[in-house]
Amino acid sequence: MERTFVVDRRQFIAAALGLSTAAVDSPAAAAAMTFDEAVKSSRVPLQAAPRDRELVRFATLAANSHNTQPWIFSARGNEIAIAPDFALRCPAVDPDDHHLFVSLGCAAENLILAASTLGWRADPVIDGDRIVIALEQAPPAATALAAAIPVRQCTRATFDGRQAAPEILRQLENACREPDVTAILLTERAAIAGVTDYVLEGNSAQMRDKAFMRELVSWIRFDETEALTTMDGLFAPASGNPSLPSWLARPMLKLFFTESGENKKYREQLASSAGVVVLAAERSDTSHWIAVGRACQRFGLQATALGLKYSFVNQPVEVAALRPQFATSLGLGERRPDIVMRFGYGPDLPKSLRRPPELVMRS
Repeated sequence: MERTFVVDRRQFIAAALGLSTAAVDSPAAAAAMTFDEAVKSSRVPLQAAPRDRELVRFATLAANSHNTQPWIFSARGNEIAIAPDFALRCPAVDPDDHHLFVSLGCAAENLILAASTLGWRADPVIDGDRIVIALEQAPPAATALAAAIPVRQCTRATFDGRQAAPEILRQLENACREPDVTAILLTERAAIAGVTDYVLEGNSAQMRDKAFMRELVSWIRFDETEALTTMDGLFAPASGNPSLPSWLARPMLKLFFTESGENKKYREQLASSAGVVVLAAERSDTSHWIAVGRACQRFGLQATALGLKYSFVNQPVEVAALRPQFATSLGLGERRPDIVMRFGYGPDLPKSLRRPPELVMRS
C-alpha cells in the first residue's frame, strides 16, 4: 500500500532546514519556502555536522524508481542502516521489488562517497533486506563523484546528438565496475536503434496496462504545490512538461499522454543520445540488485562530473515478457538485464524534491 506523505507548510520548512517548528512559527517564515528554495535546501554543500543527518541527506539525493524514495535510515554509533520501505513499493512496474533494491544500492553509494569526503571509510554489509554501513575514521578523500551528488539528476529531454570522446566513454565504463555486475556500453547507431525498438515495444505494453498507468499517474506531481505537499514523485517540469494545476492536468492527461506521443518522444530521445549502457548482475537476488544500484549511481555521478546528462529507459527490463528477448539481443543468455540508461549532452531541467532526513530517519 502506498504511503502518503502530506506535511503542513511549517513542518516542511522546519524539516527541510533542520530546525524546530518553533523556529519557523511565523507568517513570514511560513510563506518563505518556495519550490526552488526547497530544492536548494536539499542540495546545499555537504556539512561536517550533524554527521548522520548530512550523510542521510546526501544519500536521499540518489536515483530511485518513480522518486518514491523507498528507504528508511537508522543510525546508531558509527553505523547507518538503510532498509526498504515496502509501503512505497510499486507493484505494477516493479512486482518483485527489483527497482526498490536497486534504489537502495544507489542511496548506499551516495552515502559511502559522502562519508569519504567527511573523513569516514564506509564498509557496507548486506544483512537480509538491509544495508548496514559501518563508519571508521580515515583521511578525508574528496572526489569528483561525491561533488556531483547534489548536481546529478535524470534528464528526460532530447539531447544534442554529440558523440562522446573515447576517454569519456572509458571513464563511464570504469565507473560501472562492481563485482558481479557487467556493463554493456553501446554507442554505434545500429546498436542504439536496436535498443530503441525494445524501448518502444515495452512502452507500448506498459501504456496499454491499466494497472501500470494508474500507478504511474499516481506518482506524477503536476505542479509545485502538489510536489511540495508530498516531497516525492515525478515532477512534471522535470520531464520537460508544463506545470499545470493538478485539477486541470489530471483530466487532460489522456489527451496528451498517448502511446504514439510517448513512443515518438522516446525515439527522438534515444536518437539524440551519445550512447546507451545496460547493467546486468551475475545473479538475480537482493544483494546483486543492490550491487547494480551502486554501479548505476556511480555511472550517473560520473556522467554528471563529465558534463553529461542521462536518464533511464528501463521499459525492456520492466516488461517481463520482453525481458528474455532483450537479454538474448545483448548476448546475456539467461542473465537478467537490470538497468538501461541513455546518456549524452543536453539541457538542465528542474529538479525533483526529496524528503528531508527527519522524514526518512527512524530511531
